[in-house]
This record gives sequence, structure tokens and C-alpha cells, in this order.
Amino acid sequence: MATRRAVLALPALLLARPAAALILPDRVTQGALVTGRADPGSRIAYEGRNLRVSLQGIFAFGLGRDAGPQASLAVTTPDGRREERRLAVAPREWDIQRLEGLPGRMVTPDAEALARIRAEQERLNAARRTDSATPHFAEGFEWPTRGRISGVYGSQRILNGQPRAPHLGLDIAVPTGTPLAAAASGRVTPADDLYFTGNTLLIEHGHGVTTLYAHMSRLDVREGEAVSRGQVIGASGATGRVTGPHLHLALFWLATALDPRLLLP
Repeated sequence: MATRRAVLALPALLLARPAAALILPDRVTQGALVTGRADPGSRIAYEGRNLRVSLQGIFAFGLGRDAGPQASLAVTTPDGRREERRLAVAPREWDIQRLEGLPGRMVTPDAEALARIRAEQERLNAARRTDSATPHFAEGFEWPTRGRISGVYGSQRILNGQPRAPHLGLDIAVPTGTPLAAAASGRVTPADDLYFTGNTLLIEHGHGVTTLYAHMSRLDVREGEAVSRGQVIGASGATGRVTGPHLHLALFWLATALDPRLLLP
């Protein structure tokens, strides 16, 4: 909703300019990718972090699973005026899931596997810090595939009786070999076989917005390749730590894991 400060019809204020247009969603929730638009040339900071603003004034930031009740934005217009905006963040409730029968080495990896996991995580972290200029995310997202939803963002999994970190993605149960499409246009960052997520690739959609596709049986694109929304990027599978074939779809803004379901039609 666009908001402008009204110019009061008082002689002393006739020369005062209205505040810059700042278009933001009416309602935001935990786990949301928030996109907005400001006057071109504006500078915007979210919780003290400067955001990339496109030539058209488009920007984005993410609210994590445990985001607090308010999000603060500081806007500086091209002519130097400053404004602060606060968004109310709606809380959500999360599911608890229990998975039994996983191989012990996958639940509690040995030292060699832990070293591999740490190296792979560092590589993924570096990829998620990519912050390119073109806002492909503003074109919208589509389903990579359609199927039964077998896992949701924010739920906590208990593996063989051991609590683990919250599940920060969307699981879509489809048979092995099901074609998978890019949810939005962008550029492939890593595309590799990883310990936990098997055949995995990331696509950066501009401004630090990234989608991740995991457990694939086949990768059809390579690191550095540009892809279009809807382009086939590989096929679903059951590689990595899984109990059955499915696509694990994750969404990130830089290091913050978000809920991809909120963007899908």
C-alpha cells in the first residue's frame, strides 16, 4: 500500500514536501520475503543493514522463522530526507514431525562426514551471500513441480528420537525422475552432490534472494548458467538424507531461510 504524508494546508507548511512514496505489503508474517518499492535513488536500511535498491526503486528483505513482532525500515530519499517505517510481523504456529528408521550414520555423522558437511555448508553460505543487481524475484515465482506436500517450513523434525533444527523448506513428494523447473529466473550458483541434500543446486534471483533445490536425481544446469522461470533444471530423486523421493525447495534472503510457499501461486 503506497503511503504519503499529507501536506497540511497551513501557510507555514506550504513549502514542506510530502514524504517519499514507499510501497509495502499490508501484512507480513514470520518467514516472509518482503518486497517493496521506493522512489528511485532512495537508500533503505532494514534493521540497520543497507538493502540493494534497483534503478526502479525495487528492494527486498527477509523475515526469518523467529522474527520479532516488528520490522524497522529507515528510508533516505534522493534529496536527503529521512523517514522510519515499522511493519507489524504476524506470528505463526509450527508443526512437529517425527522421522524414524534413518540410518545412524545420517543422523549422527562420523568425523570424516562432519568435515565434509562443514566444507559444504561454507560453500552454500558463500553462495547465499551473492547479491546481484537484477531483481528477477520481482517477476514472481512458480511451482517447480506439483505434488503432495510432505514437509512444511518451520516445522521441527525429531530424527530417531533426537530433536533437530527446524525444517526450513517445502517438501514436495513426487516420483524419481519428475522434471523440475526453476521457480524464477536467475543464475545458478553451486550445483553439486552434497552430503545431506544430495544433488543440489541454488539459483540466485537478485538482491540476495536464492532458491535451493535438493535431493535431485539429475542436474541439467551448471554453476554460472543463466536460467529462466519455468526452465527445466533437472529431475527429482532421493539422493542425500531422505526417506523417499521428493523435492526439497528452500528460499533464502542472504543467510535468512524463508518460507517458499508464501510466494507460490
